[in-house]
Amino acid sequence: MSGGRRVGLDRCSPRWPTAASPVVAVIGDPVAHSLSPRLHQAAFDAWGLDWVSVGFLVPSGQAAAAVAGVRALGLRGVSVTMPHKAAAAAAVDVLTPVARRLRAVNCIIRRHDQLVGDSTDGEGFVQALASQAGFDPAGRVCAVVGAGGAARAVVLALAEAGARRVLVVNRTRRRAEQAAALAGPAGEAAGPAAVADAELVVNATPLGMASTGRQPAGSQPADQLPVAADRLGSGQVVADLVYQPAITPLLAAAGQAGAITVGGLGMLVHQAALALTSWTGQPAPLDAMWAAATS
Repeated sequence: MSGGRRVGLDRCSPRWPTAASPVVAVIGDPVAHSLSPRLHQAAFDAWGLDWVSVGFLVPSGQAAAAVAGVRALGLRGVSVTMPHKAAAAAAVDVLTPVARRLRAVNCIIRRHDQLVGDSTDGEGFVQALASQAGFDPAGRVCAVVGAGGAARAVVLALAEAGARRVLVVNRTRRRAEQAAALAGPAGEAAGPAAVADAELVVNATPLGMASTGRQPAGSQPADQLPVAADRLGSGQVVADLVYQPAITPLLAAAGQAGAITVGGLGMLVHQAALALTSWTGQPAPLDAMWAAATS
């Protein structure tokens, strides 16, 4: 196990943490609602690893300063959430190929004297589909509702997983086209009716999100559906990236229509697991992380 000492039964004793305990963090605004520290700490507990995970409230416009702080404080890794994913991408030393295409990062990895920006959201989503619904995007028709950062990560990941078509549905056609372009020849901007023909439907908008004290600009009422319920049915997998509440209005409607449903918690757990592996070099303990996420 890299970076840290095994503390065994001392893990929760007054002797831990110490001034030598390695630290990882999540930055965002808001951040108090984030489950990332809980997921990270569950993994560290399972490993018996002397690491600590904390959350830092970083106001909009301060991402570059926060990344400089990562360097100065020697943090081992950082999860990045809204609204800092694009600004953090501009502030790190190196971007992975996926992060470079998205121009956004949700994970910062310390490699010697460099900070590497990565995006694990899309791969985490594809892994969640496999583990929760047994769904493989290869050769499938997939519809993504939304064109923001989360939607773009999913569009790219679905294309890289071999989806035959990736339809992007968004209120603004230009933004839909920009997101669809990430999928290459498989990408296509489409209207709401296209959802009915998709084998996978993904809500990548904030619709259905429980209040965290500060909703995204332009957000709509939480009970509003991102797609019409009569376009959902059996034979489809319907996924919602929103994870609070666990059963969103969309998932409830899809379940009533006979679709297989996948909540947003899976993507959260799997993207965090990928980040942990990047930080520590070890396969993440998914069972422990799921238990922490659902407790």
